[in-house]
Amino acid sequence: MADKGGGKERLQRRLAAVLAADMVGYSRLMANDESGTLARLNALRRDVIAPVVAENHGRIVKLMGDGILAEFASVVDAVTAAVAWQDRVSENDALQDGAGQILFRIGINLGDVIVEADDLYGEGVNIAARLEALAPPGGLCISEDAWRQVRGKLDLDWHDMGLQHLKNLAEPLRAFSLTPSETTAAEIKESLRPSLAVLPFVNLSGDPEQEYFSDGVTEDLIAELSRFRDLKVISRSSSFAFKGQNLSAAQAAQALGADYIVEGSIRKAGKRVRIAAQLIEAKGDSHIWAERYDRDMADIFEIQDDVVRRVAGTLVGRLEQARWEGSMRRSERELEAYDLYLRAREHFVAWSPADNRKAAALLETAIATEPQNAAVLALLSEVRLRTWINGWSDEEANDLEEALELANRALRCDENDSRTHTALAMACLFTGAPDKARHHFETALRLNPNDTRVLVYSSRHAVFHSDPQRAVELARQALERNPYGKFDWYLGIASFVDRRYDEAVRYLRNIRDPNAVVLALLAGALAMTGRDAEAKEAATAFLARGDEIPVMKSLRHQEDWRAFFTARWPFRDPDESAHLLTALRRAGIPV
Repeated sequence: MADKGGGKERLQRRLAAVLAADMVGYSRLMANDESGTLARLNALRRDVIAPVVAENHGRIVKLMGDGILAEFASVVDAVTAAVAWQDRVSENDALQDGAGQILFRIGINLGDVIVEADDLYGEGVNIAARLEALAPPGGLCISEDAWRQVRGKLDLDWHDMGLQHLKNLAEPLRAFSLTPSETTAAEIKESLRPSLAVLPFVNLSGDPEQEYFSDGVTEDLIAELSRFRDLKVISRSSSFAFKGQNLSAAQAAQALGADYIVEGSIRKAGKRVRIAAQLIEAKGDSHIWAERYDRDMADIFEIQDDVVRRVAGTLVGRLEQARWEGSMRRSERELEAYDLYLRAREHFVAWSPADNRKAAALLETAIATEPQNAAVLALLSEVRLRTWINGWSDEEANDLEEALELANRALRCDENDSRTHTALAMACLFTGAPDKARHHFETALRLNPNDTRVLVYSSRHAVFHSDPQRAVELARQALERNPYGKFDWYLGIASFVDRRYDEAVRYLRNIRDPNAVVLALLAGALAMTGRDAEAKEAATAFLARGDEIPVMKSLRHQEDWRAFFTARWPFRDPDESAHLLTALRRAGIPV
């Protein structure tokens, strides 16, 4: 077992989707035709199983006689691979000379594994092997933790097997099975959602100052398309990683893992706007449709809605009743607020005290212009909360109270927007209402299942509920949706709470230009590994950030420092708060 106290981390652990497979009736088949059975088994491993694992982003860990152990980063990938595996084995191993057909049982589990060289061990592997024994011949059996990851994502008819008492497992485990007759690889492929990336629309205005507008329109298209559950929309961060690069749609689609690309350009001049948009299928680089809009600025929302309607209608085949339907926002006042909101959002993503202040000023002006704009209210709530979390203001209590008030106002204006629920969930998390926070996180994710911000904020909620493995899984789901996302902070927090200090240090050191809060946690993690000199260096860097954190100037006593950190780390378990303070104290921070 890994040491969770003194800092000697002997074992490397990670969360993984583990697939264990075994051949049905191996001994019987070998007794009937040893050489023929081995030849057929080896051919299936080489020509069918290895390719299907690789196609679904997995790796074969080892072969064990007639057994196979494989690892996947995603349960969806593991199940997709397993269904295709069973289908292709059935197709390729036709009966020969009266010999029995080769069949496999497959078990899949999501759990903690121990990594040693290229091999995997631990309870996560053991459970997968036990589940494999419960699977029907030619079918699958998965754990409840794995089932939660695929329900709603793959259209499969799982059979609930109830609680199962597995060998060497103290508590019973709920399992779900899938028989060969219930699905085929073709059906599962059909059930997977088409993936779509919206590339940053090109600013043709000839004025770099208008860049915010084309970026903002692109982001809104991404957000609106993300509402459709039958579409997998690549996140904003991933798409914008290709801004300014001279790539073809096919090249961008390959890099982003997208089936379709939306691209276009915007020219804004005075009260007029010209937008060109086109939908391209990556395979074959073929254009599905293209449209040009030459309208008054008052029609910008109608143009956005039309693009969304066309894309969703083409790829999904049917439109869900989305919030935007019938909500054309065209008044001069609303357009002004929208412009201010786009400018503020550019500053918000910059993540600095100065940019945060600029975002706040722009949003306050937008609210004065349009007091009932849910998106503006929600973003200002997040700005206020970020100000409080990072200690960027002397008016701590006011910032936190205003964040909660703004989020509640945003929700009253629009309860069907994931952004309003996300803002309120975060405010609740830091104002002592964790259960209410959970409710709004779950609602936000239901409204927009592709929202990486909801995933990583929910990850933080799991951390404060002492569920670091759930926190890591949520952060990795965000990374799956956004391979270019910077989620090291959330993975670092989760690793620290799980006492995996070396991993926490690795994640936190990946963060460029770390702010004061990152430096403090890095100092604590280093201290818990016994790297005292490095811990002291990080702690000194944190304590030198007085200009960045004005509230630090008022922290004169140990009790003040403790209150500062425990408020920003609202653990439900007092032992977790004590663990954090112990780490910071060891590093030299006066808590």
